Amino acid sequence: MKKIIALLLVAVLAVALVSCGGENADVVTMGTNAAFEPFEFIEGDEIVGIDAEIGATIAEKLGKDLKINDMEFESLLGALKTDKVDFVAAGMTANDERRKEVDFSDTYYTATQGIIVAEDSDIKGIDDILDKRVGAITGYTGEVICTETYKIKDMLTFKRGVDAVMELKNGKLDAVVIDLQPAKMFVDKNEGLKVIEDPSFEAEEYAIAIKKGNTELLEKVNEVIAELKETGKLDEIINKYQNK
Repeated sequence: MKKIIALLLVAVLAVALVSCGGENADVVTMGTNAAFEPFEFIEGDEIVGIDAEIGATIAEKLGKDLKINDMEFESLLGALKTDKVDFVAAGMTANDERRKEVDFSDTYYTATQGIIVAEDSDIKGIDDILDKRVGAITGYTGEVICTETYKIKDMLTFKRGVDAVMELKNGKLDAVVIDLQPAKMFVDKNEGLKVIEDPSFEAEEYAIAIKKGNTELLEKVNEVIAELKETGKLDEIINKYQNK
């Protein structure tokens, strides 16, 4: 009797797993950090932005629903490698260090860094903040530039750009280094700040991260990016949120 009951339990569990798998098969999961306007941010009870729209187009291409998981930026690649998300779209620069861990799609946006300072600051570029108190976001290119390239000693790192900007407004920081377009968004929404564009900052390319070896998904994502570029839809999406 115990053996029969055990077999029945196994059968019920198998059915349940098949059912769950069927539901999951209809969903593709995107990992992001929804604190990076205009690429991903929370509006009402939704995550919206450039990457969210690209993600929705990818899901449509796959014939699936899109689920977006919001998490800390530095956790994204780990979540991808452990199959907690299917792809990462988070204004992420496709650099050599990250390419060791994941595969990247074709690029879809060219970015650079900006420096947010108080409106009355005499800071004009990166050379003027080497001995200042500077904020950057953990895992972002700005943190790498400040700590590794310029070796700024008086550094504070934050989980979110908004937290760094608040510290700047409160006079606890002299500058915040962050991607230029989000920097402009922060300045637009916070009086008393301005953005410094330093031409010495190198251009960087955003791309979508995919687990190494998942060539099928990589090909589909590249098809979507190519179609968005060819039809002009990518420019429409970018302009929609950059000029919001």
